Amino acid sequence: MEEFSSEGYLNMELLRFSTCGSVDDGKSTLIGRLLYDSKSIFEDQMEALEASSKARGNEDVDLAHLTDGLRAEREQGITIDVAYRYFATPKRKFIIADTPGHVQYTRNMVTGASTADLAIILIDARLGVQIQSKRHAFISSLLGIPHLLVAVNKMDLVDYSEERFNEIVEDFRNFSERLDIHDMTFVPISALVGDNVVESGDNMPWYKGPTVLHHLENVHIASDNNLVDFRFPVQYVIRPDLNFRGYAGRIESGIVRKGDEITVLPNLKSTKVQSIETFEGDNDEAFAGQGVTITLKDEIDISRGDMLVRPGNQAQSTQHFEAMISWMHEKPMNKGGRYILRHTTREVQAVVQDVHYRVNMENLHRESTGRFELNDIGKITLRSASPIFVDPYRDNRSTGSFILIDPASKITVAAGMVRSVNDHKKQHASIQRESSSNVSWESSLVNLQERESKYGHRAAIVWLTGLTASGKSGIAKKAERQLFEEGIRTFVLDGNNLRHGLSGDLGFAEGDRREHIRRVGEVARLFFESGSVVLCPFVSPSAIDRDFVRGLVPEGQFIEVHLDCPVEVCKERDTSGLYAKAEAGEIKDFTGVNGPYEAPAQPELVLKTAELSLEQSVEQLIAKIRSVVVSG
Repeated sequence: MEEFSSEGYLNMELLRFSTCGSVDDGKSTLIGRLLYDSKSIFEDQMEALEASSKARGNEDVDLAHLTDGLRAEREQGITIDVAYRYFATPKRKFIIADTPGHVQYTRNMVTGASTADLAIILIDARLGVQIQSKRHAFISSLLGIPHLLVAVNKMDLVDYSEERFNEIVEDFRNFSERLDIHDMTFVPISALVGDNVVESGDNMPWYKGPTVLHHLENVHIASDNNLVDFRFPVQYVIRPDLNFRGYAGRIESGIVRKGDEITVLPNLKSTKVQSIETFEGDNDEAFAGQGVTITLKDEIDISRGDMLVRPGNQAQSTQHFEAMISWMHEKPMNKGGRYILRHTTREVQAVVQDVHYRVNMENLHRESTGRFELNDIGKITLRSASPIFVDPYRDNRSTGSFILIDPASKITVAAGMVRSVNDHKKQHASIQRESSSNVSWESSLVNLQERESKYGHRAAIVWLTGLTASGKSGIAKKAERQLFEEGIRTFVLDGNNLRHGLSGDLGFAEGDRREHIRRVGEVARLFFESGSVVLCPFVSPSAIDRDFVRGLVPEGQFIEVHLDCPVEVCKERDTSGLYAKAEAGEIKDFTGVNGPYEAPAQPELVLKTAELSLEQSVEQLIAKIRSVVVSG
């Protein structure tokens, strides 16, 4: 094997690739053969491999066990977990992800392939294209892996038949025509014998293409990186002393240079790059994949989860988007499910607003469903409690991907890829939400701006949230009277009144409460469009539900007011006896007793109603409303 210097080694290009396919297609054997024939196995590894093979009664070394890290894998002869291996040749460095073939571990295949530049799909020449072959090809396409190498393995068991190889190639091409795969290569191999893995061998003279290793060494990947869209999610703010403030993280895409003008999301403040610090020292520029610390010329309020972008090339800030997901947990996912969404360095709460379809892996048809089971792949709509900064996955794999985490167990339950984003700035004109079929939104001959001009104030939704008996309705009614006397068009949407009609068919279970708030939000928006200041006093314990209503109106015209009152005080004030009934078990899911309450993270106003009188609370609320709706 050709020698190479340490300096050349450090500068060599890195290729990440994964192996996938059905059970027993030979993925682990292929990797073992690559490592063995490229002389990338250490002496102690070889000794352990020989001992393991003899213990299983095999005289010949079983190269497949080179990647089996779990005892259960060695005992069953299958891959369960993702096994990562590293090797290098004089031309390139490699990181291999050996992923499971069994359908039970498809979620592990998604994990291993998520960062790959190339995927090798193994197909058993005897069995042809199987359901798992199709599943893994579809996932590879879904994950946006740029290059696909289809290795038709075990050619020694079909007498190295060129005809059989061509049949499988045609079958796979017919299937893959419906997939988004731009670079696909087919290689006939025998991983056990070594034909066309590292060396060509003499058994298939009819094949004139590259070996697996030759293709891995020479496939062009430099242009696969997104060097156009600068995306820098802030991971840490480094502040060792008063003289230094740096923002550390990894550049997910694009290039940044000293002096470049950048914009900070979400506050949209702009400044210039002062320095780019790396482990080796100061750099004039940095690019995708590098971990750096960036300092800025101006002091701006920036924290973990914020993102640095270019002023004219920004990621989309959204709380509402469609995504393809791979469901990775035994517990099914249903519409309305709540999860933690982790995207780059940002974590937010999210709810599944809709389940559109799942994909039948046999024929790639879309099937209607209301839930996802383990290993299902399909399309959903997500709504997050606060904005995330995304690009469609097809444009940027880093900022277009995310995971969903179960909030109770903290287990990752899904991996997702952003397909499209709904722009909240346009939602008040043409809202992307549930509506009846064959209907369209009817615009009035009098627009909102004309109403606001005539009435002398802006419209707003004032959302008062807090525990039962924290003072919401009393404060809202007093504020309504005072606003009315000041000439401001206003109305209180009372929850009890709405449950006498609009929500009379709903109970108080979690799903019913969410639907109740959705209906309230839709009605509040209609009042908003009439130019009114509508006050909405509702417990509304879910941040996601409140943020749904926030997204119905333009930014700055939703006022979230948190009535922060200790539950003990609320119990003392409760004249209806609801808290006592909840504690006695007569009322289930009662907020503050046996139901959760998610306090607003950044409300426009906090009223500590245990410390303030009713008049003081109303005074502060009126002052806040005036500052938003009254100009000058």
